[in-house]
Amino acid sequence: MEDTNIKEFLTYLKKYIPAFILVTAIALLGTFFYDKKIKTPIYQSTAKVVLVQQNENATTSTSAALNDYTVNQKLASTYTEIAKSELVLNQVISELGLNTTAKNLSNNLTVSTVEGTTILTISVKNTSADEATKIANKVAEVFTREITAIYKLDNVSLLDEAKTSNAPVNNTLTRDLIIAAFISVFGITALAFLIFCLDDTVKHGQDIENTLGIPVAGKIIDGASKKRKKSARKNVSKIISDELIVEDQPKSVVSESIKNLRTNLQFTSVDQDLKTILVTSSNASEGKSYIASNLAISFVQADKRVLIIDCDLRKGRLHKIFGLPNTFGLSNLLADDLNNTYRYIQKTNIKGLDILTRGTYPPNPSELLASKKNAALIDRLKSQYDIIIFDGTPSNGLADSIVMSTLADQVLIVAHDSVTKTSALTETKDALDKVNAKIAGVVLNRVNRKGNGRYYYYYYGDKKRD
Repeated sequence: MEDTNIKEFLTYLKKYIPAFILVTAIALLGTFFYDKKIKTPIYQSTAKVVLVQQNENATTSTSAALNDYTVNQKLASTYTEIAKSELVLNQVISELGLNTTAKNLSNNLTVSTVEGTTILTISVKNTSADEATKIANKVAEVFTREITAIYKLDNVSLLDEAKTSNAPVNNTLTRDLIIAAFISVFGITALAFLIFCLDDTVKHGQDIENTLGIPVAGKIIDGASKKRKKSARKNVSKIISDELIVEDQPKSVVSESIKNLRTNLQFTSVDQDLKTILVTSSNASEGKSYIASNLAISFVQADKRVLIIDCDLRKGRLHKIFGLPNTFGLSNLLADDLNNTYRYIQKTNIKGLDILTRGTYPPNPSELLASKKNAALIDRLKSQYDIIIFDGTPSNGLADSIVMSTLADQVLIVAHDSVTKTSALTETKDALDKVNAKIAGVVLNRVNRKGNGRYYYYYYGDKKRD
């Protein structure tokens, strides 16, 4: 992904907050359970021996003592290896009656020198605190004995006996919890970033403008509640569908978004009379019928006489949105005499808004829409209405909306924010460009973006809306 927008990624990352909470909680609980219930406690005991001559009756000069100290320092690494040798460890195993091998015992034995001294520390780890203490003291004892035998010198003495520890050395719960939390957060962030970089969906208007070279005509942002207020319901009891937000809640955020879309359309047509608008999308379930219906209502509220036509002769659902029958509609009208047009147009419960439903599913939808009769019908209707809105089919894979775009003054392409792929939009635009359609822009639907200091979330309920 070129020129990654960090702010956009941080906004995108917020959708993963539930994943952060869930994964981190599982990791912390799992780590706590492992440390407390599964992990075997390990105890460590340490004995110390000193490599100096301990004969109190001996009289040595200062230079001789210093020479003895220097020699023992140089022999420290040799002493360390002797303490870990099989010679010593096999004797320890034999004398303590341990059920192990010298190699295994060596793996749990650490022999080191204290820097700047001739003191050796002998540390033993074991699952038993008492066993660790016994082994450490026995290693120190056997080591002292063997050094005396090997070097014929009495220059190794036990300095500190090993003491039994009550606290395991592998009690790292705090550290483990911090690491688990860090890995969880880092892992989710890295995965989210990878998905974000590989994501081909449109996530903000700049993507569309840079990729397609066409403007964003509107961003539909909804602050409405899923549950209507009772007082509002009393005033709008005539409304059949909860999708007609502009009529139901005229002052809501989404209603203002639709009205802004209407205004933008009017500005794009200042040099011509805007009469017909096609609303299409790349794929199904991106919200074109929702946008078309509410856009029609917004024009009615601007004192326009509006007709909305369901041009999706296959799966159109405008009749469901407005709660009207679909016994006869556009397909039936095109098979009849155009003088009978008035018989097929129905009035909605919204004054000033009429509808022509899709009608009976015909065997040849594209041919009907491409017919001269359909073009003649549109010309006739233009004289009767201020605005005609065509609710088309998805453009990718179907020719219906491409045909209708030639009869429209402006075309709106609806895209589902963060769902519609850029490649799908490009395909739609290319298809419309081939017939010289006038594309007013893209409508970003179901937007979840920061606005006016807070976030708004698009109201859609449980149903997919096309």
